Amino acid sequence: MKITVDATIQAAIEKVWQAYTTPEAIVKWNAASDDWHTTTASVDLRVGGEFSSRMEAKDGSFGFDFAGTYTEVVPHQRLAYRFGDRAAVVDFVVEPDGVSVAVTFDPENIHSIEQQQAGWQAILNNFKCYVEQSE
Repeated sequence: MKITVDATIQAAIEKVWQAYTTPEAIVKWNAASDDWHTTTASVDLRVGGEFSSRMEAKDGSFGFDFAGTYTEVVPHQRLAYRFGDRAAVVDFVVEPDGVSVAVTFDPENIHSIEQQQAGWQAILNNFKCYVEQSE
């Protein structure tokens, strides 16, 4: 079973892609709630390239690294990556009302499917807000 979250962002594909793939932007939107933030991010945007982001509770009580390796990079269309023994695919589709971004990923075994879907959707919703509100 895989989980998919999606959002339509009202912006040009170039802006959406840039915001999703550059460390300077990732640290501004990559959080599931207001009490979390991403303190650092790195991206080597090529097949075999690695990425990572450090996510931390703002109160300093907990943090973790989300890292993986890109397995497919098609600019303005698709990113695929492995993280641990799991995989994810991010599809970018230009539509009349914006860019549809769909993230499909393998679930883990600790949290419920609903919790995982809600968390990943919250991050994607933050991404949408960031892109639509930034200049």
